[in-house]
Amino acid sequence: MTGADGERAQAARLREPGGSAPRGRVLIIAGSDSGGGAGLQADLKTVTLLGGYAATAVTAITVQNTLGVHGVHPLPVELIAAQADAVLDDIGADAVKTGMLGSVQVVETVAAILDRAGVPAVVDPVMVAKGGHPLLPVEAMQAVRTLMVPRAALLTPNAPEAEALTGIAVPDLDGQRRAGEAILRMGARAVLMKGGHVPGETVIDLLLTSSGETLLEGPRTETRHTHGTGCTLASACAAGLARGLPLEIAVAEAWAYVAEAIRRAPALGAGHGPIDHGWPLRPRD
Repeated sequence: MTGADGERAQAARLREPGGSAPRGRVLIIAGSDSGGGAGLQADLKTVTLLGGYAATAVTAITVQNTLGVHGVHPLPVELIAAQADAVLDDIGADAVKTGMLGSVQVVETVAAILDRAGVPAVVDPVMVAKGGHPLLPVEAMQAVRTLMVPRAALLTPNAPEAEALTGIAVPDLDGQRRAGEAILRMGARAVLMKGGHVPGETVIDLLLTSSGETLLEGPRTETRHTHGTGCTLASACAAGLARGLPLEIAVAEAWAYVAEAIRRAPALGAGHGPIDHGWPLRPRD
């Protein structure tokens, strides 16, 4: 066996479920946000701040800031796959986090990457940017249902995304529960139904698994600076899973991290500003 072959074999062993202790490695498959608040930039910051190691396979380059998305430039699927292969062949991964996919072809490519990686996948079904720009065409929705949902160790939809995936209205906690249960029946091993779009003074996120449910709730922070919260929550969950935390603990830690990041948002930009990914490095106000 050559040196290169030996290195690939070692990387493969590290990726085998149960073949090695988790090392916190997260492969992020997502789009780039030039404003730095969402997308893979948010993911990189989050995984790093939570003690993991982040690598990326970029799916698209977006032109955006806090005022909105001004352009989307998809990357060829061959390049997306090549990036992921390069990471998996050398560094390996303990979890994968997916974000913006953008087309049926990309969904199909990423599904194959998840099969190859063989580690827990946190799937954030990104459909619309904070400012309203669509990030997933209608024709790709069925591919997400059939290819991504069944491969998800954890799916993290907000209310509009859950409604689009299931056809079930999500106006309240009961709607979150019914849509979440439908997503479990679609094949996801767990679903975190985010409640930011559900009206009320209290925000409730609902974690559903085959063994039961967990509510995470707190007071709503009235702010326009929430850009990237979905990306951040999903990547924080992936960071916890990659470090070997049980699902419920990984989700609870991720939820607390995002809640504080919203409270300490730096108020950047004239539109939907980013949250404070780096708050653990700074003294408390």
